[in-house]
Amino acid sequence: MSDVAVYGAGSWGTALAVVAANAGHDTALIGRNPEEMRRMKETRENSRYLPGVSLPERIEPTVDMERLNASLVILSVPSHHVREAARKIRPYVRTEGIIVNAAKGLEEQTHDRLSQVLTAELPDQRIAVLSGPSHAEEVGRNMPTAVVVTSEQGIAEGVQEMLMTPAFRIYTNNDLVGVELGGALKNVVALCTGIAQGLGFGDNTKAALITRGLAEIVRLGVHMGGQPATFAGLAGMGDLIVTCTSRHSRNNRAGIALGEGKPLDQVLAEVGMVVEGVHTTRAAYELAQMTGVSMPIVAEAYQILYQGADPRAAVTKLMLRNKKHE
Repeated sequence: MSDVAVYGAGSWGTALAVVAANAGHDTALIGRNPEEMRRMKETRENSRYLPGVSLPERIEPTVDMERLNASLVILSVPSHHVREAARKIRPYVRTEGIIVNAAKGLEEQTHDRLSQVLTAELPDQRIAVLSGPSHAEEVGRNMPTAVVVTSEQGIAEGVQEMLMTPAFRIYTNNDLVGVELGGALKNVVALCTGIAQGLGFGDNTKAALITRGLAEIVRLGVHMGGQPATFAGLAGMGDLIVTCTSRHSRNNRAGIALGEGKPLDQVLAEVGMVVEGVHTTRAAYELAQMTGVSMPIVAEAYQILYQGADPRAAVTKLMLRNKKHE
């Protein structure tokens, strides 16, 4: 029986399995494709999603769902698959175990945070959330990374104790709402900074979008019950910076392609992995409309993605808004 099980063998799930193994735990990395998991076990590499990263011997790639009977289960699936995944793992997880959600996003249909989705589907489980600036490509290679873990159930310290390593520093935070919203909404801003780059704009434009995008995140986050200080930390500004500026960011890469004039379907096919910001943009836009919170950057992102608006015209529209006081 594993100490840790990671459900979801994509890039982030694989990187977190490396973290767990480096923290001294026998770790089951659970995927869906038997052939891929067999190959991963033989080659000790996830060549599809995290090439070049060697899997420690403590990691066992598998499709065996019984391995979810672990003291700690890390759920690493796309945000729009979290509810489905929760239903799949429910028969196998321990009642006294801990579920750590590593996805970042909002459920489109309900606008719920992902911990709310998990609590609804796994009411007897203890739920924690892991967030912060942490690209899988760097975490898997043991590059120094700092993240945050939060829970309403007082178990964040236990997760911190289990998973922290010399290369993976974990802070605890008691603001579940703020941590989740910061991690979800930064992907929308990263799409926008990528669009600006694809249009040929420079660092001034990117800095403006990051800064004013953060203002929108804080407005909605505080309205929904988050603490302002959270958005200045790892799950807010930290994650926003890395996602808006890194070559590893799928959201930023997708935005660049959109700014260059490629249609959304083509962009998503070229990226080849889930671009969370596309899903989150719709949920964030609808939340802003429902709550009356002003989010003009999110609104323009929604118009570009779902209403066919011209990206260059969207930037002009933002620049010509009524005069404001910062």
